[in-house]
Amino acid sequence: MFSKKAKNIALFSVIAALLVAVGYWNVSPESFLDKPVADVDESAIDYYAINAHSVQFLPDGKMQYEMTADKVEHLKASEVTLVTTPDLHMYRGTEFPWHVQSVRAEVNPDGSEVELIDKVRVARTDEKQRETIITSTRMTVFPQKQYAQTEQAVRIDGAGGTTTGVGMKAYLKDGRMDLLSNVRGQYEAR
Repeated sequence: MFSKKAKNIALFSVIAALLVAVGYWNVSPESFLDKPVADVDESAIDYYAINAHSVQFLPDGKMQYEMTADKVEHLKASEVTLVTTPDLHMYRGTEFPWHVQSVRAEVNPDGSEVELIDKVRVARTDEKQRETIITSTRMTVFPQKQYAQTEQAVRIDGAGGTTTGVGMKAYLKDGRMDLLSNVRGQYEAR
């Protein structure tokens, strides 16, 4: 009959054929195809509000801010909030709020930084009825720090004159503004 060597070869051939058959049926041809990578839509909005109105109070019950906007959209991928025509009154617990407006704004995920974009206007009337108006094309506001800054051209109207410059650091709590370069002033003589 068969020699011992031929039996071993036949046995190993049958085992190898069974392994190949099992492997073939367990591996589908689709697994060799390239699977497309799902694209993440960076502009996908997961929620929005129209004619939004928000009020926040300080722990002592005084008003911290009041904001209205035509539209608020939250981007799902970046957690950034887009605001159309924001109109914000930052009271900071006082009677004389800073009134902040722009065409649009972008708020970072934790709300600590707000980028005001296009026709930025920051105004305040103090207890002596003196008005200060700051205008620029773009400004970054840090609400918790009561601080604002810009690298753009700035115009400050108030205190009997007009001051212009490029770049500004504004300490809103103190009412102090530092213009960084190309500062020009025009004041009324009394």
